[in-house]
Amino acid sequence: MPKVAIAQIAPVFLDRAACLTLAVDAIAQAARNGAALIVFPEAFITGYPAWVWRLRPGVDHAACAFLHKKLVTQASTVSSDDLADLYNAAKKHSITVVCGVQELDASGSQTTLFNTVLCIDQQGVLQNKHRKLVPTNAERMIWGQGDGAGLKVVPTSAGNIGTLICWENYMPLARYTLYAQGLQVYIAPTYDSGDMWISSMRHIARESGCWVISANNAFQAVDLGKDILSVTSAYPDSQEWVNPGDSLVVAPSGEIVAGPWRCEQGIFYADIDLSAVIEARRSLDVAGHYARPDLFKLDLSPNPNELVTLHVQHRSTDS
Repeated sequence: MPKVAIAQIAPVFLDRAACLTLAVDAIAQAARNGAALIVFPEAFITGYPAWVWRLRPGVDHAACAFLHKKLVTQASTVSSDDLADLYNAAKKHSITVVCGVQELDASGSQTTLFNTVLCIDQQGVLQNKHRKLVPTNAERMIWGQGDGAGLKVVPTSAGNIGTLICWENYMPLARYTLYAQGLQVYIAPTYDSGDMWISSMRHIARESGCWVISANNAFQAVDLGKDILSVTSAYPDSQEWVNPGDSLVVAPSGEIVAGPWRCEQGIFYADIDLSAVIEARRSLDVAGHYARPDLFKLDLSPNPNELVTLHVQHRSTDS
């Protein structure tokens, strides 16, 4: 029966090195406590840009420009060594790591950010990179749209896992794409919280017959740090819970078995029995005996389109 850990801890906003140090320490602690999997919240490295919900792009232009520049300069290029500490920690402690990051695209203009979640196996190998398909509302001022290449389920020591980020969990076709790949553990890193989110996680567990792990952001205004607080007066109460958390673990039956942890920071644990997936799907298996492929069909276009296609003409050397 694998043990899973949720790191509901505040990042060090706009500081990649400090966020990695926090993540490495949390990975070591979770491994010491016997966890086979640790999950971090949405955009943990280098912090969810909460200010997009309070600053006004057309009015607070200087603050928006300053913070966006910091996000870009502290973002991670996944194809580089920017996140080597994360991979090394997963390997050293033999634990699967699922972590949200601010990703800087290595192609095209090389200045576009993506809201990305990484799945790193216990050998320290990147098994999947999923970019959020549709940034929600004000988030579109920060992140580009992802593609379907990361809609994959990968085997780990904690079961077959897949991830969707925050409100893309409300996209039924994205959910079904994961269900149809033998999913056992559904992971939802998020910035959302509250009763509506919790009820959605319970519904998804019942719908999919999966274990659901929701790893939520939890931080107070003071956690945003001086770089953010110095350019905006949008957080006058330093003790305000900007996001209260509400991370939780839901069984395939839809029953909450751990959490929600509200207005708390820490590493939280739960044991998950993968055989409960079989029991839940005996009656309802939406990607199995309850499916009707003769009536319904889902097509996925997983790969991103190239921005530029070069057609090179070779001149004949014949004269």
